[in-house]
Amino acid sequence: MPQSGPCLAMRLLRRPCAVIGLILLAVILFMAASANWLYPDDPLDMVALPFLWPGDDPAFPLGTDMLGRDLIAGIFHGARVSLAIGVVATFVSLLIGVGIGLLAGYHGKRLDQGLMRATELFQTIPPFLFVLAVVAILQPSIPAIVLAIGITSWPGLARIVRAETLKLRQSEFVEALIGMGLPSWRIILFHILPGTLAPIIVSASMMVATAILTESSLAFLGLGDPNVISWGGMVGAGREVLRTDWYVATLPGIAILVAVLALNLLGDGLNDALDAKQHQ
Repeated sequence: MPQSGPCLAMRLLRRPCAVIGLILLAVILFMAASANWLYPDDPLDMVALPFLWPGDDPAFPLGTDMLGRDLIAGIFHGARVSLAIGVVATFVSLLIGVGIGLLAGYHGKRLDQGLMRATELFQTIPPFLFVLAVVAILQPSIPAIVLAIGITSWPGLARIVRAETLKLRQSEFVEALIGMGLPSWRIILFHILPGTLAPIIVSASMMVATAILTESSLAFLGLGDPNVISWGGMVGAGREVLRTDWYVATLPGIAILVAVLALNLLGDGLNDALDAKQHQ
């Protein structure tokens, strides 16, 4: 009998890595949700003297950067931008990767061969160089960054979904549905897709972390959106004073580290919990 959602949640909470990941992720989500409430002003505004170190002024507990911008306000508002980019870019990748994987695995033959050749073509291009090229062509902006990350992150997921779909396609249950005359789209959406959700969920958590790192790398190289503040943009701005005022780049870097660590720990916990569910 299939395991219920609460049982899966209990298995997840019994894994220390997943619990730590959930706690860290909850802190980051709180930062993102409360940014406008705690720091209602524009985080790009110059609000104090430049280069106030953490602890120098109680009004700015994490100090200010080279332009006198409040670092803690930037980190809170940057959480919203970095998480939004990670989630939306992952959603784009899921649409492409899951769609291609399902179609290739279910229909097979020429369609499978064509879609897998296209997937292999994308995999031959270094993802970060591809992202750099797309962002440079479209000009640095949040939509361009999301699109660039989304269209370069799907090939691995497509292969995973295709493998799972191939196994389900050969099952007696699916053969019976085909014999009953159900249209392919209903079989794929309502009977095969649910069977592939476990690897999709685990992959999605990892893809969000990768997207956050990719956006941070782009911003570090000066290809971030200059009109919004993100963790990567803060690290990139602070790299020029790294030797003298290291905290300007280090503090947002720690935020990136915590976010990526939280998502990876949660992904590992989900993988263990879903594996246990499948074995049962």
